[in-house]
Amino acid sequence: MLSRVAESIFWMARYMERTNRMLRMLHTKYISSQDEVTDFSWNSVLQTYSDKGAEHNQLIETNSPRVLAHLIIDKENDFSVINNITRARENARSVQDHITKEVWLCLNEYYHLIREKQIEDNLLSGDPITSLDQLIRHGMLYNGTVDITMAREESFNFLNIGRFLSRAIISIDLLTIKLKEYNYDLAKHADDPTWRFLLYSLSGYELYLKRNKGRIDANLVIQHVLYNPEFPHSLQYSLNRLTRYFDRLKTESNFENHSQLEFLIGRCSNNIKYSNFSNNSITLKDFLKQTRKELVEISSSFNKIYFGIT
Repeated sequence: MLSRVAESIFWMARYMERTNRMLRMLHTKYISSQDEVTDFSWNSVLQTYSDKGAEHNQLIETNSPRVLAHLIIDKENDFSVINNITRARENARSVQDHITKEVWLCLNEYYHLIREKQIEDNLLSGDPITSLDQLIRHGMLYNGTVDITMAREESFNFLNIGRFLSRAIISIDLLTIKLKEYNYDLAKHADDPTWRFLLYSLSGYELYLKRNKGRIDANLVIQHVLYNPEFPHSLQYSLNRLTRYFDRLKTESNFENHSQLEFLIGRCSNNIKYSNFSNNSITLKDFLKQTRKELVEISSSFNKIYFGIT
């Protein structure tokens, strides 16, 4: 496969994974904002998903309609949902021979959906849930279309490498957002019921309840998000899947190039697997920061080794 084709499929998947998780998180955060008696602050979310400075974020952080419009349909925000979908569509259009017609049509419809005036009107007029539900459902349709129509060949491997690499990064980002809200004070907020909103954002609430008998506990939630190998959005699950699809590239890859990336992925996976927060030698904050740095290094290495981007 040509490197430019692999790159486009890889980034198409990454942009779509970002889109789907952002929308789910925004849906959950908006609902949680309605439970607040005082002004709800979006500052921790804006720090992660806005390219504007702190001054801009402070101006809008308590204005939910403006925040949602900025994060979803603002083309001037480089990290917005509409820009993610647009870039995913551009990448898909350039490799239509390597994805199914159904995937292309689904992505193209998604692009036109988010540009509809009704989406903007709902976000700004106080009925954002309707638009968020529409967009989330279409994202689920995209994922299903990929899984039931794409052939299990090289393009599918690159697609899933991009998907699970982004998923791992996003799980870290969403956990970090939640921890910032608590100022990383787990002891004080150990049994805060709002931990459930993190689980909602990652589509992991029901599984968590089944495994923990309905008990909300900060340490149990963190263990679930980081280590549960059966939870599709846990950090460990994402790294396991990333390793699985990367291994399938071995026969088609230069041995030296594959070995370099295999080392980086294996190191990151082992650092997660053998981390232990009962050990005071490493804090959760430092662990998340270091793991995210390693995942970004893996992404950069893919760009350099497989896609020829320096």
